[in-house]
Amino acid sequence: MSSVERTGRVAPREVSLVIRNAAELATPLGNSPRLGAALAQLRVVPDPLLAIDGEQIVAIGPQRELGERFVGRLELDARRGTLVPGFVDAHTHPVFATTREDEFELRTRGASYAEIAAAGGGILSTTRGVRAASQTELEERLSAHLARFVEHGTTTVEAKSGYGLSVDDELKCLRAIAAVRARSELDLAPTFLGAHDYPLEHRADKPAYVRAILDEMLPRVAAEGLAEYCDVFTETIAFSLEDSRRILERARELGLGLRMHVDQLTPLGGAELAAELGAASADHLEHVSERGIERLRESGVVAVLCPVVPLFLRQTVEAPGRKLIDAGVAVAISTDFNPGSCYLPSMPEVCSWAALRYRMSAAECLSAATLNAACSLGRGAELGSLEVGKRADVVVLDAPNHKHLVYELGRNPVRAVVARGRLVRSRG
Repeated sequence: MSSVERTGRVAPREVSLVIRNAAELATPLGNSPRLGAALAQLRVVPDPLLAIDGEQIVAIGPQRELGERFVGRLELDARRGTLVPGFVDAHTHPVFATTREDEFELRTRGASYAEIAAAGGGILSTTRGVRAASQTELEERLSAHLARFVEHGTTTVEAKSGYGLSVDDELKCLRAIAAVRARSELDLAPTFLGAHDYPLEHRADKPAYVRAILDEMLPRVAAEGLAEYCDVFTETIAFSLEDSRRILERARELGLGLRMHVDQLTPLGGAELAAELGAASADHLEHVSERGIERLRESGVVAVLCPVVPLFLRQTVEAPGRKLIDAGVAVAISTDFNPGSCYLPSMPEVCSWAALRYRMSAAECLSAATLNAACSLGRGAELGSLEVGKRADVVVLDAPNHKHLVYELGRNPVRAVVARGRLVRSRG
């Protein structure tokens, strides 16, 4: 007679990891962006158990029901914390060699972003450092930056180039991303941003730089498979609507997805162009027009908002986050981690600032920082929520419920991080 027949109980299933003793599990659901009122809809499971086998979630439910059905080769005690999906940062510029704290001080004294850029600072300052660095040095710096992301619960990072601004240096940046991606526990989504600014050597002949992007950079990026997306900084001080269209249409011909920096400093109409082209995302949007909002809603383009950037740049205009949500636009939030306008890798802090600046609820912030961001990267069916069959990217927050995610500022609330089913960080 078997042990099952003697006891009437089924032997527990052995899996790779079981997370027990959480106070709460909170997650959006589904494979598509949450819109409007649905952005605030979460599945909340009190006293949950989460079972993982390999890279996938295999069970979620009340611990009283599942507690004896699973045993983990590794058991993680959540210590009455809260389980949420791994954060997805859908807009970052993490490949750089030098920082720009001197410019930060200039802004505190009143200098504007445009004034600093016109004086040779800004993006061009970082370009000098990237060009002087080897690929190995860039890989080391990128790895250090990603370690800071994972400390704050981010398990997926969109990683842009954009500080090389030459054929060889843009390829060097993307190759650095590829090399680090191959050995990282995080999921990186590489984006080519050669159209970030005009390098100094092309300031007197901007059309020549656009031709270099079209005829040299994009074909080589595509041929080497170095990027999933192409991005353009569409702005009066950067690339015009016409040149942005040419670059993005060429990128699409070569098989790349489209992302755009739009309407950050002026109401140029970038959101309308993003909608027309069917871009995956339209990012920033501080000066988006009413027509731009409507076009984003109609097209389904995800609005990736960067709530800390106006604060960092001391700007008074911010993206109309609440209006975008209420209009039915798919909204995601991001750090915009970079050396010049937001040296911040923390998605929990971004959630707090989104709540304060955009009047978003904790549930809306969580959905925007996970599932909607994942959808903007074409990963909504794979990650961004805690559901059976999805990839096991899980964060244990040192918090009694998900509302503390936005309520508490100034402390990293991340207790443990699971990426691809592996425990990659545990504090205490």
